Amino acid sequence: MIEKLKRAISEYMPEADFNLLEKAFTFASNAHFCQTRATGEPYVNHCFEVAMILTELRLDVSTICAALLHDIIEDTLVVREELKEEFGEEITALIEGVTKINKYKYEDQLTAQAENWRKMLLAVVKDTRVIIIKLADRLHNMRTIKYLTPDKQKKIAQETLTLYTPFAHRLGIYMWKGELEDLTFEILEPEKYNEIRIKWQLRSENNMKNLANVESQINEKLGSAEIPFRILARPKNLYGIYKKMQRQEKPFSSIQDLFGMRIITDTEEHCYQILSIVQSEFEIVENSFTDYIAVPKNNMYQSIHTTVVGDNGIIVEVQIRTEDMHKRAEYGIAAHWRYKESFDKKNAATSKTVDTESHLEFIKHILESKDSDEFLTAIKTECNFEQIYVATPKGRVIKLPEGSTALDFAYAVHSDIGDTCMGVKVDGKIVSLDYKLTTGQTCEVLTRKNIKPTEHWLDIVVTAQAKSRIRKYLRENKNKR
Repeated sequence: MIEKLKRAISEYMPEADFNLLEKAFTFASNAHFCQTRATGEPYVNHCFEVAMILTELRLDVSTICAALLHDIIEDTLVVREELKEEFGEEITALIEGVTKINKYKYEDQLTAQAENWRKMLLAVVKDTRVIIIKLADRLHNMRTIKYLTPDKQKKIAQETLTLYTPFAHRLGIYMWKGELEDLTFEILEPEKYNEIRIKWQLRSENNMKNLANVESQINEKLGSAEIPFRILARPKNLYGIYKKMQRQEKPFSSIQDLFGMRIITDTEEHCYQILSIVQSEFEIVENSFTDYIAVPKNNMYQSIHTTVVGDNGIIVEVQIRTEDMHKRAEYGIAAHWRYKESFDKKNAATSKTVDTESHLEFIKHILESKDSDEFLTAIKTECNFEQIYVATPKGRVIKLPEGSTALDFAYAVHSDIGDTCMGVKVDGKIVSLDYKLTTGQTCEVLTRKNIKPTEHWLDIVVTAQAKSRIRKYLRENKNKR
């Protein structure tokens, strides 16, 4: 196992400290000695698999060592002081970040779940790698979940679908998000999962031929444009197809675009040139164009999306992006981190971009929620798969979670504007503060100086940012009311 792990790391980091890696593996093997998982395998196998999953994101040795040791405080007699002495503060802090609070500390499951997430997110604010290790841990647990009792499977799958999968999406790690969705779908909705899986398999051979035809057409059309590009095709995950069936209220037979095609090029300018050629050479499905390059998603995802109709009525969704955009689409926030193997003890082992810091700001707003139920709801809202895009009168696009209200919009424009919001005009008409917004609307916030937030506003807004700001105002002005 250790040799396999070293080979995987050496492909992207040949100068890595493999002595440290071997030390962590040996330490984990000894600490988990005689422990087995529900599969009957030695427990250290799980630690190894989590570490291997992290090599897919090309993570540094410190993170992978922490993955090998991630359950050591929770499940063995090893204590923090021993870990710090052996592996230093950085690795120890990562391990502590993913370690659950003692399950007997809280009276009910909801509070325990909320406090474990609160503890982890506090660690994530300091170091994003904590949540990345936790997601890898959950991914391997879901891959081996069938060895647990049905009740445990459903409980873990439900938590995965409502909390872990949205977080993978919010961090932009699509390569894990899709697999987590399908693994939970199979547990929670086995009949629907198998029905869609079988129907997909029956259509797969024909789909592959159709996809090859469209790819050939695109190669032909773009070949003479002297633009560097490569094409990748990938089947859409079953849960994504199921959700599309629900949204559009259509049967599986009516879902045409079961595959996504990525056209990857070198520059943003070439992305738009490719789009122009595709639009001129193919019939485009109405209302299928979305430009996530001009307006990136909250998780830093960028691509141009459009759906084309090929020969014989074949429908394929096409995504156009640069190599850097593709890397972010696969690896998410992990693509924004650069790790150093050589550094002095005064410096952190990581170098974070400003981009990464700003995109983690939502976690700080979530942590403002004190009530357990509200805290978990805030996580689900802020990590919502679906976003809406609403414009200001000057054309600035504001991104909000689906279900956001007019008052959420006011706070998203600016916290001071939210505090003094007396009303909102949506497409020229005044609406109530609790009005639910939809994509494409233009909103103008009306303010007045003597308007101030009230307790009732907390029931109107859904975003953690708005709730955090309202609470701050109420807290600071408690004696003035």
